[in-house]
Amino acid sequence: MDFRQLTYFLAIVDHGGFNRAAAALYVSQPSLSQAIQGLERDLGSALFHRMGRRVVLTEAGTALVPRAREALHALELARASVGAVRELRGGRLEIAAMASPTVEPLSTMIQRFTERYPAVSLSLRVALTREDVVDTVRTGGCELGLLTTSSPLPNADVVPHHVGEDRLVLVTPMKGPFPAGRAVQREQLEGHRLIVGQRGTGIRAYVDDLKAQGIDVRIAVETEHRMAFLPLVLAGVGLAVVTESWADLSQRAGALVLDLEPASLQHNILVSRKGQLTPAAGAFLEIAVPPAHRNSL
Repeated sequence: MDFRQLTYFLAIVDHGGFNRAAAALYVSQPSLSQAIQGLERDLGSALFHRMGRRVVLTEAGTALVPRAREALHALELARASVGAVRELRGGRLEIAAMASPTVEPLSTMIQRFTERYPAVSLSLRVALTREDVVDTVRTGGCELGLLTTSSPLPNADVVPHHVGEDRLVLVTPMKGPFPAGRAVQREQLEGHRLIVGQRGTGIRAYVDDLKAQGIDVRIAVETEHRMAFLPLVLAGVGLAVVTESWADLSQRAGALVLDLEPASLQHNILVSRKGQLTPAAGAFLEIAVPPAHRNSL
């Protein structure tokens, strides 16, 4: 077993098949297949069920995934501890993030980081829910993750750092049902059509809570694509509850942004994996998290 085989194995897992993994790695599919066959011989077990062009992890393959990530992470730590990467004159950092905090505070964090360390390449991975963020960091898919939540994190396998708060606001067409400059009481949403995200997000939890309180709101569209909210609102499809980080973009696009009463806060949490981090991840934390907020949850 070698690190090349483990890299190929994880590429197949992450990209969903041999063809996509080969393309991402810039290797031929026969070379990729031979490497995996060699790994399976070394381990004495098949790692994938091959069903035409599709592959599904076997039980042995599933067990190997976290160990393979740990091994490759250890190698990255070894490489990052010497030479240019140690001095952050190169290297790569992967961050998993939910959609809302990608607008803010992540944009500002990245701006500050890239100004100081312009040679470090950043890769942002989409995560739909806070559980997706935590799981990606916990299993080693990314070293850092950014999420929003209205309740404490149940998972103790990552280290959380509080990096600010966002109020929820209501976005409507400019000629919408509510006047500008006046907060909207949650009861006033009765009977209105809303554009919502998928379950597992704070925005969706707010809407579900309205329904649980007997406020009859109608779900016009449910979508995982947060960037679809604003065009749908402007088209008159429905209203949207979003975090305040979207307010400036919404106003510049011609929408009306209104406060909601009572106020509802979403906490922005940057999570890191337990154990030693690469220099790039450590430097990002130093820039992104105020000292008073480190490990604050």
